[in-house]
Amino acid sequence: MRITFIMPGYPSGPSGGYKVVYEYASRLVSRGHEVTVIHPRCLKYAFPPKHLTLRNRVRRMQTWMSELVSRPLTDWHQTDKRVSLKFVDSLSARFIPSGDAVVATSWKTVNSVLRCPPTGGHKFYLIQGYETWDGHKDLVDATWRSNLHKIVVSKWLLDLGNKLGAHDVTYIPNAVDERVYQITKPLEERPLQVAMTFSAMSIKGATDGIRALTIAREHFPDLKVVLFGKDRRQPYVPEWIEFHRAPAQRFIVDEIYNNSRLFLSSSWSEGFALPPAEAASCGCAIVATDSGGIRDYIENGVSGLLSPMQNPDMLAHNLCLLLSNESLLQKLAKAGHQSVRKLSWERSTDRLEALIGSIANRQPRASLIH
Repeated sequence: MRITFIMPGYPSGPSGGYKVVYEYASRLVSRGHEVTVIHPRCLKYAFPPKHLTLRNRVRRMQTWMSELVSRPLTDWHQTDKRVSLKFVDSLSARFIPSGDAVVATSWKTVNSVLRCPPTGGHKFYLIQGYETWDGHKDLVDATWRSNLHKIVVSKWLLDLGNKLGAHDVTYIPNAVDERVYQITKPLEERPLQVAMTFSAMSIKGATDGIRALTIAREHFPDLKVVLFGKDRRQPYVPEWIEFHRAPAQRFIVDEIYNNSRLFLSSSWSEGFALPPAEAASCGCAIVATDSGGIRDYIENGVSGLLSPMQNPDMLAHNLCLLLSNESLLQKLAKAGHQSVRKLSWERSTDRLEALIGSIANRQPRASLIH
């Protein structure tokens, strides 16, 4: 089959959403399929004037400016060289190759996929999160109800789709590449260290996480903390916190995950939550907010500790609980590791391949999906 993924822009550094698409693209091309991933520099999407609040206007201006100066950065993920990564100026129809399937990967790309010529193939929508943080709720919700074959990456998103009145929804969970994310240092040999991904986006809850870590360090003065992510270090990150901007994948696995006893996730909303899954696969115990998709592999009190969002005191309580209880930390870390290993990219790729193949084989292409 010939499959095209439409991305929401140029990749500027490590990103869970891009990582999932690159993972599927690599696995599909290894199975003999022809895969193209298109990255538009300037993305046009519906944004009626009535929804242009001041916050929307500022975000749109920031997006437009970043698109003008952005340069693609993909070296943070090992993508099969047979995958065609295309970086184009826009999502004009001339950039969409003929094929069997074209897949939107963000609410902002749905409109473009809907308008793709029938030669592009059957139309799908890979939903990796509830993107109201990046667009007006009415517009985001409308994409869920669009006449596309939808794929959600967690049970939480599946339930949300039902509430939003979405149709033709298939659940295919994300996974972790166990060949990359594996235990290289036993938990008992690791220092008293907590790792956390950092993002300046408010929805990621970084300030909540830092507050929780600060409280925990008051009780455990020897506690080391490592933050990493694609954003620059911000003034509110304390000097005692070690910080790595856009580190290489191997460094994350060996020097961060496998050197940490705990991983903290303070996000307010996650379609799946890849970093905690990667950390669990590397043997870390997980302390996190109940951000939605994380429930696919973390059960509170069984394979990790979950607490309400935007509550740094509860995060700190759970951190201190595990830091002071080695047997519980070991128990939850082992259970979390086993839970995330039940998820498989091979099985998920099987399901995606079968879904696209069954629809491509049984349905004639419509000239335009409305």
